[in-house]
Amino acid sequence: MKISAAGDDRDRTVLGKLRREAAKVLSRRPLPHPVAAPMVSFSFDDVPLSAATAGAAILEDAGARGTFYICGGFASGGEGDNGPYADWATLAALAARGHEVGCHTYGHRNCAQAGPDRALAEARRNQEAFVEHGLPRPSTFAFPFGDVSPRAKAALSTDYQMLRATWPGLLRRGGDLDAAPAVAIEGDSAFDTARTWLERAAAERAWLILYSHDVSQTPSPFGCTPQNLARAVRLAAELDVSIVTVAEGLRKLTAAATTARR
Repeated sequence: MKISAAGDDRDRTVLGKLRREAAKVLSRRPLPHPVAAPMVSFSFDDVPLSAATAGAAILEDAGARGTFYICGGFASGGEGDNGPYADWATLAALAARGHEVGCHTYGHRNCAQAGPDRALAEARRNQEAFVEHGLPRPSTFAFPFGDVSPRAKAALSTDYQMLRATWPGLLRRGGDLDAAPAVAIEGDSAFDTARTWLERAAAERAWLILYSHDVSQTPSPFGCTPQNLARAVRLAAELDVSIVTVAEGLRKLTAAATTARR
């Protein structure tokens, strides 16, 4: 039986679009530290088993680690829209190897449509599942469907150091930690998109967050091939853009700022 996401897809009505635009300017938590050297984080949403195996292996071969935003309700290993999901044992192994296991909502519920109380409850249910299965409590969160509202941001910011959206952009000092931009690397254009944004991050000394879903020779419309992911990882090294998990990127900026003040 295929596992389906709870709630609706992204709200594509005029109201939904206005809510997302409002979320870009309201309930902001500015990044207080400058980004002194370019960084990139490779993240994977939901998480399909192929991302947790093939995707993780590509990063590890480069001496790097990624961020995997999971839904506890999917972590049974059952079949999903992007192939089978990773189970708890696979996710625990990822964490043991130094990858970050971050938080979605438990059943991929749309936070903007659920309302702030329900969104926070769903996220906390996911946190409890992490603890029950021996995973570290997550410190960063990604909005399912990329659907964001000011009220959901305000509610979830109490539990996480960063909330990640899905609108494209680079993160610099003053950027919003409660709706951090992220660039999708999906389909046939996955590598071209990654290259465009990696070159920008290198030139502008900024933090880039990339995201995808499955990593397969025949990816879903929301995934990428292993070859394209590997090319993006190699290009980051060639451009001298450090690969960090999302949590690690925050730690690096905080540590650099602390050192600069001494």
